[in-house]
Amino acid sequence: MRKLFLIGIALVAMLVPAATASAAPTGEWAKFSKCPYTNPAAEFCLYAETKSGTITIGKKAVPVVNPVVLQGGLDTEAGFLSPATMIAATDGNTLTKAAQPVPGGLIGIVAPTWWPDFIEKWFNDQINAGLTGVTATMELAGPASAVKFNAINALTGAGSTIEMPVKIKLGNAILGSNCYLGSNSSPIQLKLTTGKTTPPPPNTSISGSPGTLGANPTEDLLTIANNKLVDNSFSASGANGCGGIFSFLIDPLVDSVNGTPSPAGTNTAILEGSTYIGYAPSVDANDP
Repeated sequence: MRKLFLIGIALVAMLVPAATASAAPTGEWAKFSKCPYTNPAAEFCLYAETKSGTITIGKKAVPVVNPVVLQGGLDTEAGFLSPATMIAATDGNTLTKAAQPVPGGLIGIVAPTWWPDFIEKWFNDQINAGLTGVTATMELAGPASAVKFNAINALTGAGSTIEMPVKIKLGNAILGSNCYLGSNSSPIQLKLTTGKTTPPPPNTSISGSPGTLGANPTEDLLTIANNKLVDNSFSASGANGCGGIFSFLIDPLVDSVNGTPSPAGTNTAILEGSTYIGYAPSVDANDP
């Protein structure tokens, strides 16, 4: 009996660490599960989800059809009126990698919008499948600390809400696994605002939207619903790494199709969704 008792104690001891490791914030706090809320430098947690919009670089406009999330902690040591510095998500996915289908794929052909809906969809699905299909995935082009978030600007539309260096991965069997527009050394530098842009020509100003501010009853979780972040003043470098060892041939071809490199004033980012900001100690308190 004593031996069985000791075995039981050992099994319980083995199970305790597993249960602790799987714990995560619950309820309205669950979205902050990847926030480093136990890090003393992370005073707040950020979860900014883009559900729709369009990113246009050169000749290509890619709609956002798969949600993209910017998440992690916020270091506000410089003061709440200054931009906060992003602290990486605990799983490393500070900017989630959501592939977006590129209309027209490699050959750049899309069905006319005047076609019947079912024929238009069938045609475009065929183009976007197999070897001709291409996806575009936005990735961070640097560490999480390169991302800056300004909550005051998010609410007022004065200046940049989110600044972050990114690169666009083009996914296709022919293009290979390392085909990008932009790079860590030459990133696409987004300065997204909920206000009005001041781009260089030929682009003209476009307006974002602060959305609607809300809070939970304890006012330690803020929601900025249905906001629109815009930028049309960034530049984009040419393709690199496309086609592997044949990149010296494929990169120029990709550039000719995309219209890259594309200077500032010829590109646009419109990102629509909602932003959530949680007080990190409250997130921790709701982690069972």
